[in-house]
Amino acid sequence: MSPSPHDRWKLHEPPADVAEHYRRDGFWVDESLGPMIDRFLSGMSGEAFRVRSQTHPFTGTLGDVHSRARRVAGGLAALGVGPGDTVAFQLPNWMEAAAVFWGAATVGAVVVPIVHFYGRKEVEYILRTSGARVLVTADRFGHQDFLANLEKLPSVEHVFVVTGEPGAPADPHRPFSELAAADPISEPVAVDPAEPALVAYTSGTTADPKGVVHTHRSIHAETYQLSELRGSGDLPMLVGAPVGHAIGMLSGLLIPLHRGHRINLIDQWDPPAVLAAMAEDGLNGGSGSTFFLQSLVDHPDCGPEHLALLEKVGLGGSPVPAAFADRMAALGVSIVRSFGCTEHPSITGSRHEEPAPKRMYTDGHPLAGVEVRLVREDGREAGPGEPGEILSRGPDLFGGYTDASLTESAFTADGFFRTGDVGVLDADGYLTITDRTSDVIIRGGENISAAEVEEQLLRIEGVAEVAVVAAPDERMGEHACAFVRTPPGTDPPTLDGIRTHLAAAGMARQKWPEEVRTVDDFPRTPSGKIKKFVLRAQLRGEVLH
Repeated sequence: MSPSPHDRWKLHEPPADVAEHYRRDGFWVDESLGPMIDRFLSGMSGEAFRVRSQTHPFTGTLGDVHSRARRVAGGLAALGVGPGDTVAFQLPNWMEAAAVFWGAATVGAVVVPIVHFYGRKEVEYILRTSGARVLVTADRFGHQDFLANLEKLPSVEHVFVVTGEPGAPADPHRPFSELAAADPISEPVAVDPAEPALVAYTSGTTADPKGVVHTHRSIHAETYQLSELRGSGDLPMLVGAPVGHAIGMLSGLLIPLHRGHRINLIDQWDPPAVLAAMAEDGLNGGSGSTFFLQSLVDHPDCGPEHLALLEKVGLGGSPVPAAFADRMAALGVSIVRSFGCTEHPSITGSRHEEPAPKRMYTDGHPLAGVEVRLVREDGREAGPGEPGEILSRGPDLFGGYTDASLTESAFTADGFFRTGDVGVLDADGYLTITDRTSDVIIRGGENISAAEVEEQLLRIEGVAEVAVVAAPDERMGEHACAFVRTPPGTDPPTLDGIRTHLAAAGMARQKWPEEVRTVDDFPRTPSGKIKKFVLRAQLRGEVLH
C-alpha cells in the first residue's frame, strides 16, 4: 500500500494537548470536506449561482452546480481517482471551477487549485510536486494560452479542457463535458479529517512556489473562522479574487455555503462591471486586498447606492494605509482589517462593532482558538509596543509543505508557525504589522517571490547583481522594483528588455517588475548581504539613520 499524503508529505502534528483542545471546543470536527460540502449544497439548492464574464457567463442555481459536481465526481471515480489522489485545476472564476473543486472533494481527492494567471514555469512545478493525476484547465483566457502551455508540461494522466470562448477551435485534449457527463456519484466519500484536503501554492521566499498543505480539519476551521468574523447581516459578496488563490477559494466557494448565501463570481476585475453587478443584485464587492475597494470608490460610476452596499468591508492581504482608512470612514464605509497568510489564513481580525481606531489602524486581535507570540531578535518574548517576529498557532494552521524539508524549520518545538512577519501588540492585544522578514511582494493581494524574479533576471547578459523589492503602489498596494548592478561599461537592461526576457521564460505577467533602477553598488551588511530594507526605505522616501 502506498503511503497516505499525510505520511508522504511528513506533515506536522500539533502537541497532543493542543489538538485535544481544538476537538473539545469544537474547532476540529470529524467531517471531511466532501460530506460537508454535499450537506451544505443539499440544503440550499435553490440559491443562485452566477458568473459574470464577457466570454463564459453562467446563471443558474447551487443545485445546478451541485448536480454538475456530483457528475464530475462520478467521472473522476470512473478514472480510479479517490482518497489520496490529487486533482488540479487552473480555471478563471467560472462555474466549472466550483464543479471541479466540489467534485474532487466529493470523491475524497486532494484538491490543487492553480491561480489562472500562472504561467508555464509555475504550473509545471505545481503539477510535478503535487503529483496531480488529473488536470482541468481552460483553452485560453485573456492573454493566456493554456493549450500552448500544455505542450510543455509534465505528463499528467488525464487532462480535460474547458472551452471558454464561443467559436474557439477544437483542441486535441478531452473536453470537460466528457468528465461532467458521467453518472453522478451516489454518496460523498468520507476520509480521515486529519488527512490533506487541499494544497494551495503560494509564492514566498523561495524561487519556486511553496505547496501549503491543509487538512480537512484546518479548512473547516478556517471556513468557520472567516464566516463567523462576518456579521449576521452582511450582504452576499461578489468575488473577483481568483478561486485558484486561497482567499478567492474561501470567499467564493466555501464561506457562502457556511453562511447560506448565493454565490456570485466575476472572472475579470473591471470596476464599472463590478459596480453594475453590485447594484443589480444587492452585493458587497469591495472585500479582500485594499486594491479592490480602492478601485471601486475611485471610479466615477461609484455613487451613493454603491457606498450603501459597501457599508461594511473586510480588508486583508495587503497594507491598508491610515489615510485610506480615514477616507473610507468619511465616505461612510466601515472597514475591518485582518492578518493571515496561506499557511495560517486567519490569525487576527476585528468586527465592525469594535472601536474604530482598533479596526481601522491595527490588524486586529487573535481570533478564537488562535494564539500569537512575538519574539525579539534576541529570542525573548516582546512586550507591548515592542516589535518581534509573529509566531502563530491555531486550529486553521496548515499541516506542512509538500517539500518536507521546509516544514521542520517552519514550526517551533511547541507547534507555533514562524510567519516571517514583524509586528507589535498593544496593551489591549491588538496586532499591527510593521515589516516582513521575508522577501515577498504583495501586489493586489497576490504574493510575488523576489527570489523567483531575481533568479530569472540574473540570466540576462550583463546583469551582475539584482535585488527585487516591494515599491509602494497607489492602486495595487505594492509592485516589484528591480535594482540592478551591471559591470562598468555595460549598458543596464531596460524595463522593456526585462519584460521581454521574463515573457520568454514563461513567468506570469503579474510578477514582472514595474520599474527598474540601476546602482553602482548595494547597501550591504558586514557579510556582504544586500540590505533590502534600505532599498525599500528609499522607495518609500524614508531616510534611515
